[in-house]
Amino acid sequence: MAATKHQSEAVDIAIIGAGVSGLGAAYYFSRAFPTKRIVVLEGRDNIGGTWDLFKYPGIRSDSDLHTYGWDFKPWRRREAIAEGHLIREYMQEAVDEFDLAPMLRLGHKVTAAAWSSDNARWTLDVSRRDTRGEQTTTTISARWVFGGTGYYNYDEGYTPQLAGLDDFDGDILHPQQWPEDYDYAGKRVVVVGSGATAVTMIPAMAYGPNPPAHITMLQRTPTYIVSMPRVDKNALRLTKLLGTERGYWATREKNMWRDYFTVKFMERFPKAARSLVRSLNVKDLPEGFDVDTHFSPPYAPWDQRMCQSPDGDFFESIRDGHSSVVTDQIVRVTRGGILLASGQELEADVIVTATGLNLQMFGGIPHTVDGRRVEIGKTVTYRGMLNSELPNWAISFGYTKSASWTMKVNMTAAYIIDLIKYMETKGFDSVVPLPAPDMPTEPLMDLNSGYVKRGKHLLPQQGRELPWRMLTHVPADRKLLAEHPTIDDNLHFARARAIRPAAPANGARVAKKAEAKAEVA
Repeated sequence: MAATKHQSEAVDIAIIGAGVSGLGAAYYFSRAFPTKRIVVLEGRDNIGGTWDLFKYPGIRSDSDLHTYGWDFKPWRRREAIAEGHLIREYMQEAVDEFDLAPMLRLGHKVTAAAWSSDNARWTLDVSRRDTRGEQTTTTISARWVFGGTGYYNYDEGYTPQLAGLDDFDGDILHPQQWPEDYDYAGKRVVVVGSGATAVTMIPAMAYGPNPPAHITMLQRTPTYIVSMPRVDKNALRLTKLLGTERGYWATREKNMWRDYFTVKFMERFPKAARSLVRSLNVKDLPEGFDVDTHFSPPYAPWDQRMCQSPDGDFFESIRDGHSSVVTDQIVRVTRGGILLASGQELEADVIVTATGLNLQMFGGIPHTVDGRRVEIGKTVTYRGMLNSELPNWAISFGYTKSASWTMKVNMTAAYIIDLIKYMETKGFDSVVPLPAPDMPTEPLMDLNSGYVKRGKHLLPQQGRELPWRMLTHVPADRKLLAEHPTIDDNLHFARARAIRPAAPANGARVAKKAEAKAEVA
C-alpha cells in the first residue's frame, strides 16, 4: 500500500535523533524555553542511538562516562568505561527523571528537509507507522532544527571488496548488523580489522559464556592500543569526598584536562609518545611477542584514534592464548578461510568484517533551501555549530580526538539558546552564517583514518581561522565562547518574507570578525 501523507504539526524546535546528542539537546532546550513546543524525532523504535543499534559482543564506550555522560546527570556507576546497555539505561533514566518522554516521537524517520525563506520555517517529511502498522508520511514544520544524528551511516557499515567472499562456507558478519543471539561457541573466528570494534569484540568473545575455539585479529595495518583502568579510583575518591554532584563535576574537569594534555603531548612529541606506547605494550604482551610487527603503526600517535583496552583485557586474551594477531595482506577468501599474501591460509568458521563504518551527515537527509538542493559536503561550519547553507539549523558535532563527544553538546546548546533569545529580542526570524566567497577551506575532521578518508567529501568543510575552524578540544571552545560574543558580522539575520538582510537593531552588539588564528588542535 502506498504511503499516505497529511499535515502533522508545527513546532518551535525539532531535534533529529534520540541519542546522546539529541536527548542532551532536549534537556537544555526544554529548560531554557519551557513554553516552546519541542519534539525529538527518532527513526528507530527506541532511544539510545548508537547504544541501541549495535549489538555485537562487548559494545562499549571508548570514552570514560564521566565525560561522555551529560553535565546535568552524574554517572553513578562504579565503572568509568561502561558497556552499551548500561549507557542506554543511563539515557533512559534521564528521559524519566527529566520528563523528556512527551517530546519523543519514536519510529519517526526524517526523510527530507525543506527551508522556506517566506515563512522562515523548515518543513520536515517524516516517515512513520500508524497504529494499524501502515506506513504514513507526515510533515512537521519547525522554526529551528537541531541535527543530533552523529556522522555515521546507521543503515550499513563499510565492507571492503574481498575476492572470494561468495565462496566462503562459513558465516560472514559485520558488527553493525550483528545477530543478537548469534552462537559462535567453539568456532574459529577471524576478525578482519584492528580498530576499536575489534579491540572490544575479541576479549568480550574470548571471556564470554560460550567462547570460540580461537579468535584471530587479521590486520593490514597496526593500530595504537593502550590499556586503561575500567574503574576510575580517583573519581570514587572525589565522589566520596565532595558528594555525587561536585565529585562528578571535579572528575569531568580532571578527565578533560588529562585527555587534553595527553593528546597534546603525543602530537608535540610523537617519537616519545610512540616509544611510551611501545613500552606499555611490551609489558602487556607475552615475552617474545613481536610488538614491532603487530603494534607499531606507520603513522604518528593520534593521527588516528587510539584504541583503549579496559584493564588490558585485549592483551590478556593474547597472553591466555584465546586470541592471536596476524599482520598481512588478504589475497582472497577461500572456502575454509582467508588466503594471505605470505602464503598462509587462516582457517575460519566465521569471518567478522570489523572494517569500519561509512560516514553520513544528518542521517542522509536531503536538504533544499527555497527549492535549491544543498550539497552538505560543499558547505562550511561556523563555530562547529551552524552551517553556511542551512538557516536555523544547529549542528551537533562533538569531539573526535582529545575529549568525549558529549562535552561539545552542552556548549552547542548554550550557544544556540543565546542565539535564539537574541533573535527573539530583535525580531529576527532566521539566521545563517555567510563565509567570504574566497575563504580557504579544508576537511572538517583532522584524522587520517580510513573511514574519514573515504567519506570526507560527505561532511561539511571548515575554515582555517576562527570562528570558521572546528576546534577539537574543550579549553579552546570555552575560550572561543567566552572571548567572542554570540553575535558577529559573519551572521546574516532576516525576517520572514524578507530576502534582503535585516540591519542590526539599535544597541545590538556586533563584534568584529575573529582575528585569532586557529590553533592546531
